[in-house]
Amino acid sequence: MAYWLLFWSALLAATLVPAQSEALLAGLIINTPEAVMLLVITATLGNTLGSTLNWGLGYYAMHLQEHKWFPFKPPTIAKAQAFFQRYGAGILLFSWLPIIGDPLTLVAGLMRMPFWQFIMLVLIAKSSRYIVLAWLVLKGLE
Repeated sequence: MAYWLLFWSALLAATLVPAQSEALLAGLIINTPEAVMLLVITATLGNTLGSTLNWGLGYYAMHLQEHKWFPFKPPTIAKAQAFFQRYGAGILLFSWLPIIGDPLTLVAGLMRMPFWQFIMLVLIAKSSRYIVLAWLVLKGLE
């Protein structure tokens, strides 16, 4: 049950829905330090899948931009695309950051970034964050 809760918490935290998973992961590591590897993998998979949902929204949403209800206006899209082009795909290594990370994954979809490149960069970013968090929690338990 705890793994599913962590998975869904991490997934939601990676979408544009305001949520976070770090506190839950830290608490689970404190209670079951022997399961740290499985907990990190679970959080990473959930968070990466959530980012993939953002990429998909960006990738497939462009054909909806003609509708009045579409949340992003052409100047906003152009600005985001210029930012992404300026810094390149490597900017996704910052997709783990709060506030800016989730929109970066959406813009990657808007830019039609190849999925394999997207998933590799996001997986590196997300797993690195959870590995560092797990290491810090375990160091605190010593």
